[in-house]
Amino acid sequence: MTDAVAQAEREIADLGDCAYIGGTWLPVSGTERLPVINPATGEQVAEIVAGASADLDRAVAAARAAFPAFSSSSVEDRLALLERIHALILERAEPLAQVLTLEMGAAITHARAAHVPLAAAHVRAAIDVLRDYEFLTLHGTTAVVREPIGVAGLITPWNWPLYQITAKVAPALAAGCTVVLKPSELSPLSGMMFAQIVHDAGAAPGVFNLVNGTGSEVGAAMAAHPDIDMISITGSNRAGVLVAQGAAPTVKRVTQELGGKSPNVLLPDADFERVVPLGVMAAFRNVGQSCSAPTRMIVPRANLAEVEALARQTVESIVVGDPAKEATTLGPIANRAQFQRVNTMIAVGLEDGARLVCGGPERPDGLPDGFYVRPTVFSDVASAMRIAQEEIFGPVLVIIPYDDVDEAVTIANDSVFGLGGHVHGADIAQARSVALRIRTGQVHINNPAWDAHAPFGGYKQSGNGREYGVFGFEEYLEVKAILGFA
Repeated sequence: MTDAVAQAEREIADLGDCAYIGGTWLPVSGTERLPVINPATGEQVAEIVAGASADLDRAVAAARAAFPAFSSSSVEDRLALLERIHALILERAEPLAQVLTLEMGAAITHARAAHVPLAAAHVRAAIDVLRDYEFLTLHGTTAVVREPIGVAGLITPWNWPLYQITAKVAPALAAGCTVVLKPSELSPLSGMMFAQIVHDAGAAPGVFNLVNGTGSEVGAAMAAHPDIDMISITGSNRAGVLVAQGAAPTVKRVTQELGGKSPNVLLPDADFERVVPLGVMAAFRNVGQSCSAPTRMIVPRANLAEVEALARQTVESIVVGDPAKEATTLGPIANRAQFQRVNTMIAVGLEDGARLVCGGPERPDGLPDGFYVRPTVFSDVASAMRIAQEEIFGPVLVIIPYDDVDEAVTIANDSVFGLGGHVHGADIAQARSVALRIRTGQVHINNPAWDAHAPFGGYKQSGNGREYGVFGFEEYLEVKAILGFA
């Protein structure tokens, strides 16, 4: 055990039966004990006690009591709080990375290079937006005022635990909302460490609250709670639908970032030797457990054999293994249920007649324990196949051939999802034209740098609302018009 892991475990060892409410850690009233499993071994490494609806009531009451003062706090005060949170994330980057590896199997190099710094980047983006944002604008004699919506209930997933927390908490606090957070019960430890960071940053009691628990208990109670003014959820489509249904009687705002089956269109003039390896690694980033992962590679039929060879060569360079080792490229699937889902869908692909390029249902060599799968590529996939339509959420890439660019766009849009997309091509005008025709909330052209201010969210069943930058910030604001103001 590294010193960083030991330090992190000491910080959270005595908090597994607690919720963070009103500025302090309090024992929860629930009794259900939930194990935290290390997916690299399948063994329990920690335990939390699930909160109950009574614990949520306490957290919401604390957030409601804190709202009047915090919502009227100065921009400078909120900026200072966010700056302290940002600094503490960076200061505690290594123990955070180690805990992410422990609780959900992120390769330690990926946790250090992506999970933690990108989480910090969301805080920095909220700072940048808040610093320059105009909460009151004049339109003739009418003033348009944007005010914090109230108490924000935030539900975050297991696949990017810290990153998704900061993507929601930072803009909510920047806007002047108070927060009740329910992190995933499958990867709760990084969320508890984040709660301690907010505490140490000096947030006033009740401004930020955390209640661990299940979606069926705490998540459902959050959705229905009359004193929560909005819900932001990142999760499965099933969870998003249940939250929206639960929230409907109180007519609260619900923003959802849900599933995806993102296309990666390789145009005929693309540099295949460059973009195919990039596309494979983008699809397999975070072991394929990213809702926006470009898991449908749509390629010219004339280049199919070349693309397959390049994809196979890329997969052969991937090191699957212990996520704590720095040589590892891909660690395990984050939990047992998802491990079973990925293996089921690989079997479905074979049964439906997709051609296996590499990978398959067998365990990776030398890894008899833990939730490891082989990075898998299928080709000659028809768009109607289940593996081309359903979100697998693992390192499974499907290659779909096309005969002309119009067909490529049709295939790209042949999905109930519409979260992300990629286009690669030398002719930038053609790449832009294709990007404009793809019905998704975000499209990347020729592998651009990540942008923390680019709005992120989905068309169709990928959700509604947007996160990141000013668009994510404004989800936490109400709009008031004052006529005759000027």
